[in-house]
Amino acid sequence: MTTERIAEFFKTRRPEGPCLVVDREVVRDNYTAFRRALPDSAIYYAVKANPAPQILELLASLGSNFDCASVAEIEMALEAGAGADRISYGNTIKKERDIARAHALGVNLFAVDCHEEVEKIARAAPGARVFCRVLTDGEGAEWPLSRKFGCVPPMAVDVLVYAHQLGLESYGVSFHVGSQMTKLEAWDAALADAKRVFAQLAKQGIYLQMVNMGGGFPTKYLRDVPTAEAYGQAIFAALSRHFGNQLPKTIIEPGRGMVGNAGVIKSEVVLISKKSDDDKHRWVFLDIGKFGGLAETMDEAIRYPIRTDRDGDEMEPCVLAGPTCDSADVMYEKNMYPLPITLTIGDEVLIEGTGAYTTTYASVAFNGFEPLKSYVI
Repeated sequence: MTTERIAEFFKTRRPEGPCLVVDREVVRDNYTAFRRALPDSAIYYAVKANPAPQILELLASLGSNFDCASVAEIEMALEAGAGADRISYGNTIKKERDIARAHALGVNLFAVDCHEEVEKIARAAPGARVFCRVLTDGEGAEWPLSRKFGCVPPMAVDVLVYAHQLGLESYGVSFHVGSQMTKLEAWDAALADAKRVFAQLAKQGIYLQMVNMGGGFPTKYLRDVPTAEAYGQAIFAALSRHFGNQLPKTIIEPGRGMVGNAGVIKSEVVLISKKSDDDKHRWVFLDIGKFGGLAETMDEAIRYPIRTDRDGDEMEPCVLAGPTCDSADVMYEKNMYPLPITLTIGDEVLIEGTGAYTTTYASVAFNGFEPLKSYVI
């Protein structure tokens, strides 16, 4: 949402070109909400959502841990003030030299989902802690994850046995229910799978300690979403149901839910046109599109709130597209977006809920357009 601080920034600074502005006070409030909702879970912020140094520094000062997908993100977290013991290398696809570099920096917690990754970690980070990612179906997520990450539970058992045999500490399991997950019960089935992996390994004398429950916590776009408190209650109930009075250590990895609603993108209408004299729908072209930071409009999965100064006027559905010379650079066409009929070339629009997965998706210079500028206030 556009906070007073963000509105004042746009009014006084008048930044040129499309830009993202993030209100750090909203990030602070989100962190506090997660801390209260799941007080016994360690928070590992998903750096990939938005790695702006000011955001990482704020979260580090609040006590957050960090889920990193690369050595570069690990270095960012360290520079922000986090100790290596507060960092997880959560990508299941890592070069062996990157594992070695992370281990040299002090990182000792690594994700795996296959025997081959275990072998790399055993060579490059001997004695490290590993957790195995288990596949979930992602049902109910607006941005479901594919089968690229994780393995089926029986294989997770084998992978963790193998890790133990190679001298690693088989520490736990992880899963991700899918991004922008609005079903409170989504964590239940995944925790049931986690418990079964725990039980099978215990029979072999390997006692896991941790369940990484991933991210998936949503931000509000056009529809209301459950509160962090509601997720906390549902997750704790599922944990208790499956683990009884032997609760494991738990981790959550909020990304979108931590920063999504803290950011607003300012954009400009570049062109409004029709494709024929009798075309019933206008095409509205903005100076930002899929290649400028709105990649999550792919397949029209994420539908952002868009505000204009003319929102009190009559509205009609429009095709919304970006400025590049790529025919794929269309955000909303199958499900057109309602915009004021008085909208004019040169008007500014505010795209809300864009604090996550925008700057990190923006291309460096596709068609010569500059990367999305970012400000944290």
